[in-house]
Amino acid sequence: MTLYEKSLKTLELPAVLDMLAGEAVSGGAKAAALALTPAGDIHEVRCRLSETTAAKKMMTLKGSPAFSGIRDIRSAVRRADMGGMLNTSELLDIAALLRAAAGAAAYASGDRTDKTAIDYLFDALIANKFLEGKISSSIVGVDEIADAASAELSDIRRHMRVAGDRIRQSLNKIISSPAYSKALQEPIITVKNDRYVVPVKAEQKGAVPGLVHDVSASGATFFIEPMAVVQLNNEIRELLSREKKEIERILMELSADAAAHGEDIITDFNVLSDLDLIFSKAKLSYKLNASEPEISENSRLVLRRARHPLLNPKTVVPIDIRLGGEYDTLIITGPNTGGKTVTLKTLGLLAAMTYCGLHIPADDGSALPVFRETLADIGDEQSIEQSLSTFSSHMTNIVKILEASADDTLLLFDELGAGTDPVEGAALAIAIIEYARRTGAKIAATTHYSELKVFALTTENVTNASCEFDVETLRPTYRLLIGIPGKSNAFAISKRLGLPETVINDAKRRVNEESASFEEVLGNLEKTRYEMENEQLETRRLLRVAEEKARLAEENRTRTAQEREKAAELAKREANRILSEARSTADGVMEELRRLRNQAAADTDWQKVNAAKAEIFRKLNEAEETLQAPRQDEDDPPSRPAGPGDKVRLLGLGTTADVISVSADGVLTLQAGMMKITARQEEVRLMEGETQSEIKKYLAKSAEKLSRMAARPEIDLRGMMTDEALPILERYLDSARMGKLNVVTVIHGKGTGALRQAVHQSLKRDGNVKSFRLGRFGEGETGVTIVELKP
Repeated sequence: MTLYEKSLKTLELPAVLDMLAGEAVSGGAKAAALALTPAGDIHEVRCRLSETTAAKKMMTLKGSPAFSGIRDIRSAVRRADMGGMLNTSELLDIAALLRAAAGAAAYASGDRTDKTAIDYLFDALIANKFLEGKISSSIVGVDEIADAASAELSDIRRHMRVAGDRIRQSLNKIISSPAYSKALQEPIITVKNDRYVVPVKAEQKGAVPGLVHDVSASGATFFIEPMAVVQLNNEIRELLSREKKEIERILMELSADAAAHGEDIITDFNVLSDLDLIFSKAKLSYKLNASEPEISENSRLVLRRARHPLLNPKTVVPIDIRLGGEYDTLIITGPNTGGKTVTLKTLGLLAAMTYCGLHIPADDGSALPVFRETLADIGDEQSIEQSLSTFSSHMTNIVKILEASADDTLLLFDELGAGTDPVEGAALAIAIIEYARRTGAKIAATTHYSELKVFALTTENVTNASCEFDVETLRPTYRLLIGIPGKSNAFAISKRLGLPETVINDAKRRVNEESASFEEVLGNLEKTRYEMENEQLETRRLLRVAEEKARLAEENRTRTAQEREKAAELAKREANRILSEARSTADGVMEELRRLRNQAAADTDWQKVNAAKAEIFRKLNEAEETLQAPRQDEDDPPSRPAGPGDKVRLLGLGTTADVISVSADGVLTLQAGMMKITARQEEVRLMEGETQSEIKKYLAKSAEKLSRMAARPEIDLRGMMTDEALPILERYLDSARMGKLNVVTVIHGKGTGALRQAVHQSLKRDGNVKSFRLGRFGEGETGVTIVELKP
C-alpha cells in the first residue's frame, strides 16, 4: 500500500465509497464505485463533477433510469465470438442488458434542448430491439425454450403431444380394465426413465406383459411398460432426441447473433455501468444534502459549513475552513476531544471526495484547488465512526510525507511533535512545518504546544485556529475559530472535576511567567469573543423581532387594501346594475317615442324629440363616466410622495403608470404603456403594496417549481393490505406523471394474487394508464406489473 493509499484509508474514503456502492444497482457499477480513486488533473475533476451535477438535475426532472437486470456478459459474448454455445441464462442476461439499454436511451430521448455533460453516454447506447425480442420470444425461462422458437421445434412438440395422448389412452384402458385391477398397485400412470409405465404388484408382475423399468425400494411394486405402448414410447424417445438437437441448434443460432453484435453489447454494458455509477453519485449527493464545490485555480481552499459525511447529520456541527490565499499553514489548537482531528479528517476527506467526482456536504460558495496528493499523518486507531481519538505521531510516516511534499500536495498532521520531550517536540514540529512550507505544500496541523501558537502569531502566512470548548459544561462545541489560538483549559477543567484548589494553585506557580501571561491573554481574548458573540446574537434577535413586526404590519396593510378593493368592487357592481336598469328604461322610452312618431301628425316637432333623446343619453353617459372614474379616498392619503420606481394611478384617467423620475419642482415623469407623460403629485395616487404583491407571487411560483421532486421509477406494495395499497398506488402514479415518467414498475409480490388483481383493477380504471403487463424474466415475472403511462 502506497503512502497516498494509506492516507486515503486514514481519511476513511473507503467508507464513503461503500456508501456510494450501496446506491449503485448493477454489479459493474458497485465494483467501479469501490475502486474509485481521486483524480489529480483539474480538467478530469471538473468533468467528473459536471457529470454528477447533470445526473442530479435529470433525477430532479424525471427520476433515475432503471439499471436493474444489468449483468456482466462480456465473458459470455467473447465465448460466443469464438464459436461457443451460450446457455439460456446467459442469453437471457444479454436480452435484459439490451432491454436496459433501450430503456436508458428512451429515458434521455425526451426534451434535450439543453446539453448536459452525460449526453455522450446516452448517445453511445445501441438499442438492438430485434435481438432482444428474438431472445425473449425464443426463451421463456432458464429451463424452457418456447415452441415458437422455430417451426421444427413446434412440429416436434406437436408430435410428442399426439404420441403422449395415444400412450395415455392405451394405458387408461389398462388401468380401468377389470382384468388388470387386481394386478395393479394403483390405477395410475407414471413416468420412469422418460417412458410411461404402470405400477404393478410384485406378486402379479406376470399378469401385465411388458418391460420392467424400475422397482420400488420395498420391492412390493414393479413399474412395467406394457407391450402395447412400447412402440409409442420409442417414438417419444426419438422425438425427445430430435427436440434436444433442435434446441441446441436454436441456442447456437442465438449465440451467433449475439457474437455478431458482440462489440455493441459490450459497449452497452460499459456505458450502462458508467451511467449507473454517475447516477449513484447523484443519489449520494441527495442523501448527504451535498452540493458541487467550485474548483479554484489559485490554491484557494474554502469550505462553508462543512460536515463530515460519516457523522450523524442531525448532531454534526458544521465548520468553516479556509486555507491558501492569505495563509498556507493552519495551526489548530484546543483541548482533547475538542474536534481538532475531526477537522483534519473533514478537510482531507472532502478534498478526496471532490476529486472522485462526488458532491460534498458543504454549503454553496465552497471551493477547492486540485491537490495531486493529500497525505495525512493521523493516529491509525482513530475512527470517526467509533468516536475514538488517539494522539500519536509516526515519525517514519512523516519522513515519507516530507519526501513526497510538493507545491501541489495537502499535508495533514495530527498532534505534530507529540510523544517526546515537549521542548524538543515543539522545536521539531516547527522545523517540519517550515520544511514543508518551503516545498510549497499547504499544511494543516493540530497541536497542544504553546510554542506553535506563538510561531503562528509571529510567522507570515501562518495562522492559528482553535476548537471551541465550554468550560462550564466540560463539553466541546466542535466549532472551528480561525485566527484565534486555543487555550488548553487544563486548570479550569481540573477544577471543575474536583481537583483540590491547593494543587491547582501549586501548578499555576510552577508555570513560568511568560507561559502564564500568554495563557491569560488567550483567556481575555476568548472572554471578549464570547461577549461580542452574545451581542451579535442579541442584535440578530432584535432584528428578527423588528422584521416580524414589519411583516405583520405589511400583512395588515395588504389585508386592509384588499378589503377596501373588495368593497369598491361590490359598490361598482351594484352601480352597474342600477345603470343597466336605467339604460333598459331609457331604451323603452325611446321605443315608445318611435312608436308615437309613427302615429303623430306631420307637424310634430321632431327636433324637440331628438333633443330630449340626446339629453337622456348624455346624462346616462355622464353617470357611467362618473362610475368608471377611480374613486379617491380623501380620508386615506398615501403614506409618502411617489418616487422613481413606484407605481401610481392617474386620478383623471383611471389608468396606472410607473414613475421614471421626479423633477426638482415635484413634477413626475411617468411611463404608461408606450406613452411618457408628466403629472403633479396631487394628480396621482401612490399604489402601495403592488411591489410586495408581485414579489409574493414570484416567490410562490418559485416555491411551486422547487417543490417538485424526482419520482422513483418503481413502488413496492408488498406486505400491504388492498385498502392500504390502492391509495398509495394512486398517489404514486400522480407523482410519476408529474415527474414525466413514461414507464414505472409496481412491485406487489406473487403470494395469493389478491393484491395483484386489486392493482390491475385499479389500473384499468385509471384513465391516465396507457397499458400494463406482468414482468418478464429478469423484471420480476408475476411479482411485478410494468405500467406505461399516457404522455
